[in-house]
Amino acid sequence: MKRRRILSLIATSITSLLLIVGFRLVNPSPVVAQSSSSMLISAAASLKDAMTEVKPLYEQKQSGVTLNYNFGASGALQQQIEQGAPVDVFISAGKKQMDALEQKGLLVPGTRTNLANNRLVLIVPNNSTVGINSFNTLTDSKVKRIVVGEPRSVPAGQYADQVLKQLNIYDQVKSKLVFANNVRQVLAAVESGNADAGLVYASDAKISNKVKVAVVADEKSHSPIVYPMAVLKRSKNVDAAKAFVQYLSGEQTQTILQKYGFLVKSPVGSR
Repeated sequence: MKRRRILSLIATSITSLLLIVGFRLVNPSPVVAQSSSSMLISAAASLKDAMTEVKPLYEQKQSGVTLNYNFGASGALQQQIEQGAPVDVFISAGKKQMDALEQKGLLVPGTRTNLANNRLVLIVPNNSTVGINSFNTLTDSKVKRIVVGEPRSVPAGQYADQVLKQLNIYDQVKSKLVFANNVRQVLAAVESGNADAGLVYASDAKISNKVKVAVVADEKSHSPIVYPMAVLKRSKNVDAAKAFVQYLSGEQTQTILQKYGFLVKSPVGSR
């Protein structure tokens, strides 16, 4: 009799334990039930300031989402993605890099859209005495160093190459050209006085108080400067990535981009 009571108690205890475990599996605690996601955004170096401002605003809006950025030359970012980098969203400073990823089937269909546009400008140090006031003056013997992005990987460098060739001065200035790994390195070289001039985006020039714009390149002298963005198929957070891309097309982000000198679809104050 005593033995039966002990066995009964053991059976009851096991049953209770199974019920508790089962309840917890069906009804996880609030902490466990909360979803969170971390996304990696690979973006052109010229977007660094604007995207840095976007980060806390979006994370506050989307609780549980953490944005991690990887800024660099669009060509280098493209290669990283092709080599398997776990990127959720890619924002390029040129169509060429995004086109390459799309042709290789690495984008989530229907997610590619344009974020903004930009202008290419020729900048000089604020204290420059060389007298650069046009692209043609770059051929002057007083001009020793002109910094541009590496055309093979930096879209700004590709646009600069197009401008110099379209104006028929490339052969005259090519010995003066110094190539940088991204557009922000071009800006830094001119800011420090290590270069007489450089070709960057209008948005880069706007954030610096150490350089001034000498000339704005004619838009007809180069390919349209557009920033395409898309969700990558390799993303483990496709829905979250889609939501972020949609947010970037919204008024709040477009206002921030405009503040930093980008050309947006619907400029604030134009409505």
